[in-house]
Amino acid sequence: ALEKKVIKSKLGEKVGLPCCHEIPSSDSLHNYRVYWQKNTMEVVLAYAEGKEISKDKRYENRTEMNDRNFTLWISPVEIPDSGPYQCVVQHLKSSQNPSVMCDETVTLFVGADFSEPNITAEITAISCESTEMVVTCSSYGGFPKPKMSGALNNESVVWNVSWVSESSLSPYNITGKLQLNVTKDVIFTCSVESNGLTKSTSLLLKKANDCVLPPLLLPYNVITASSIIII
Repeated sequence: ALEKKVIKSKLGEKVGLPCCHEIPSSDSLHNYRVYWQKNTMEVVLAYAEGKEISKDKRYENRTEMNDRNFTLWISPVEIPDSGPYQCVVQHLKSSQNPSVMCDETVTLFVGADFSEPNITAEITAISCESTEMVVTCSSYGGFPKPKMSGALNNESVVWNVSWVSESSLSPYNITGKLQLNVTKDVIFTCSVESNGLTKSTSLLLKKANDCVLPPLLLPYNVITASSIIII
């Protein structure tokens, strides 16, 4: 079985998809037909006898092809560009019966980095023993769909997570919420993982103190002794 070629790129970059044939120095592009198609149905770019003959509107002004090794360049790359691309090369030895030089598929995966997680804490109640708060962590603009994890002094906690995306091929925004009962100062960490990349942010959560203690009354004999010394 042929090893599958996978090319990874990030949103907005320039990416090159390799083809399976290179024109010998003694030959010319005019003797070839080259088809770059996506999902076997969508013609991304096509050349015949040295001239471009077809291009999908979605790739207009974003694609070009090397005229020697037929590498397909896409810039800037978009998330919907992800998927399998097929390069088919024919040699026009005879216009009636062109010979297929190669037919190979390469898969493109386009990802996007998430922003650094942002942590906020809203206090909902305070007592002598503890501070109740709602902790929120959010990150945006990444792809594919991420995972969010949290830790309280290095002990895992479970978020109530929600995702927002315009479509399955659009960047994601992610938000996690958690109710905590803080009895002492703790370090809270929020991590967002996507496409093998993890970004983390930590925040010190402090226990507030809204506890009013009664004044400390001195014993009677101490008060008296103090008075005598003053006199």
